[in-house]
Amino acid sequence: MTQTSALALIRRPDHLTLGIELPLDNDWSPAGETRRVAAGRPRGVPDLSAQTDLVRKVDDLGFTAIWMRDVPVFDAANMGDAGSVHDVFALLGYLAAVTRNVALGTAAVVLPIRHPLMTAKAAASVDALSGGRLILGVASGDRPVEYPLLDLDFEARGQAFRDAVGYLRAAWQPGGLPVNGERVPTLDLLPRPVQPTIPLVVAGQARQEDGWLGDHMDGRFVYPGSVEKMAAQAARWRTATGGCGAFISAFHLDLVEDADAPAAPIRFGVRVGRNGLIAHLRALAEAGVDHLAINLRQSARPPAEIIEELASEVMPMLTRNQQARAA
Repeated sequence: MTQTSALALIRRPDHLTLGIELPLDNDWSPAGETRRVAAGRPRGVPDLSAQTDLVRKVDDLGFTAIWMRDVPVFDAANMGDAGSVHDVFALLGYLAAVTRNVALGTAAVVLPIRHPLMTAKAAASVDALSGGRLILGVASGDRPVEYPLLDLDFEARGQAFRDAVGYLRAAWQPGGLPVNGERVPTLDLLPRPVQPTIPLVVAGQARQEDGWLGDHMDGRFVYPGSVEKMAAQAARWRTATGGCGAFISAFHLDLVEDADAPAAPIRFGVRVGRNGLIAHLRALAEAGVDHLAINLRQSARPPAEIIEELASEVMPMLTRNQQARAA
């Protein structure tokens, strides 16, 4: 990797790019639910048995990013979702070793529940180990149970988020670490990030105004929605950043075998054949979406099959479509 931002991996001028969101299973399909019950896994705890092999496939086949969430505590009663199970920075370090090409993104690290020095150190370590491929998605957190467990004030998370962003930006630059508002030149953070600064992508609003986010964030990660909603959100983000910030969305996909199957809505996405998917992705690109993080947990087909079909049949069509329009 060269000394450029990892955002260049996912924000391309000629086409919409695709990434994959972890965990990589299809546990939320009827067949996956049957397997989960048979294996005795609690609802919300993913099947990670094939994840490393699938991650390598994603890396080899031309996807541009792998995304993971920060879920420190499995709240079975209120949330019912264990995320990727492993600590997010431990998982990032592991993925840095088993991949070579994809950006490694978080969606998102909850900044107020971690000391910013430790976040800065962990993120810089991942960036160094991956050769400059980290995109640090950040958030203020929407799981109130985590705050009392850490003896932190849930209502103060907006200010804590702003403070953490300022600390991270300073800690990744030479000149010493911030202590009580001043840089202490005899203190340093090692390793240094490979990138000039690690790109920060906000997930949600993080209890901030658009203007502040536009000034301090390099990208935005949003929940999926209609093409019209995506267009409005992307336009709002472009205004806040002067057209410089990346616009990213999650997207749940159940890709069926019939290429001409019409789209049917599922939670946070669609069930559709590849021709309908290509049309939908082209529309999202026109709406201003730069990158989609595809979640396969609701897929009836095995994730490996869908990954291969996306790589061989869908992504090439997106590239040609964008180039043809630009010609």
